[in-house]
Amino acid sequence: MDWSIIFINFVYAIFGCTITLVFMAAGYWLFDKITPFNTHDELAKGNQAVGTVIAAIIVGLGIAVGLVIGMGLN
Repeated sequence: MDWSIIFINFVYAIFGCTITLVFMAAGYWLFDKITPFNTHDELAKGNQAVGTVIAAIIVGLGIAVGLVIGMGLN
């Protein structure tokens, strides 16, 4: 077993996870800026519609960026 390949893939996966989290935060920030209300306040109030949209943004970005990173590991 070649440990250098495993180590390089591990580092690449950690880097990819970091990039994915950055894109998720950027997506949340962008959604917060383009909507006429404060997303954080609405989530604190228990607004389920905003929570569902935020969840969809996070899942969608996670799938898209995760697939790109996963394809790079092959």
